[in-house]
Amino acid sequence: MKKRVAVLISGRGSNLQALLDAEQNAYEVALVVSNIPNAAGLDRAREAGVEAIALDHKRYGQNREAFERDLDALLVQRNIEIVALAGFMRVLTPYFVRAWQGRLLNIHPSLLPKLPGTKTHERALAAGESEHGCTVHLVVDEVDAGEILGQARMPILPGDTPQTLAERVLTLEHELYPRCLAEYAQTL
Repeated sequence: MKKRVAVLISGRGSNLQALLDAEQNAYEVALVVSNIPNAAGLDRAREAGVEAIALDHKRYGQNREAFERDLDALLVQRNIEIVALAGFMRVLTPYFVRAWQGRLLNIHPSLLPKLPGTKTHERALAAGESEHGCTVHLVVDEVDAGEILGQARMPILPGDTPQTLAERVLTLEHELYPRCLAEYAQTL
């Protein structure tokens, strides 16, 4: 039986689209939630016939846990079994991470444990790395430190810029994330 997945987004939803388009029998995207009300990814979800909800984090001020408690309630009400972060640009509190422990996945644009956090493409170039890529991992309290479920690698080419790296890594993400999510869903 397919696992019910919620995808959390903050932007255009290109990884969401890859998860929606993947041909497999392990999961179904049952819900998309964005913390940004006008995120283009919400339209992608609706076009695919998936429930799409905007839960504006700004309404909660500095109370991140209150936002996450309402998010958690949405997920529980819809019988979500796995949460996939796909360009969700918020660091989650320990409350949410623990509530979804072992069922919360993220895609990160670097070869973890190298380059956790933001600006990975710029940092890879500045460090003189010879390769770059992306990682799917379980989310834990420490940012980008959870168990690695899969990685995709590519060489850094002469003349690469942060923009060219970002474009090439995104292509890898679109292949890696659906595969890792499907494989992980089959273990639950």
